[in-house]
Amino acid sequence: MATIDLNNDNFADVINNNDIVVVDFWAPWCGPCKSFAPTYEAVSEKIPGVTFAKVNTEAEQELAFHFQIRSIPTLMIFREQIIIFTQPGAMPGSALEEIIGQAQALDMDEVHKQIAEEEAK
Repeated sequence: MATIDLNNDNFADVINNNDIVVVDFWAPWCGPCKSFAPTYEAVSEKIPGVTFAKVNTEAEQELAFHFQIRSIPTLMIFREQIIIFTQPGAMPGSALEEIIGQAQALDMDEVHKQIAEEEAK
């Protein structure tokens, strides 16, 4: 699956209409971002049922600010519209695949329960 470019206009639709969305926050001038891009693209081709997206933090500064992106690349994984993972820095493809596998295996009923308990406090 090819990656999707996210912006203010399509971000909510992509997050709301896909179970798992992996987002790479990057910038064109960022060396580590450029080095990580082929790895990210290769992993996106290997894992069906997961949406892979990219946010150019230069062009989409409002999104970068909203998600408090302070270092790039930063990876963020949404599952059922909830951020379940965020980490700055590039990673090997095998590590990215492992983290996505953990995201797929996560018991979201338990996550929703924990969120409800926190909000009730």
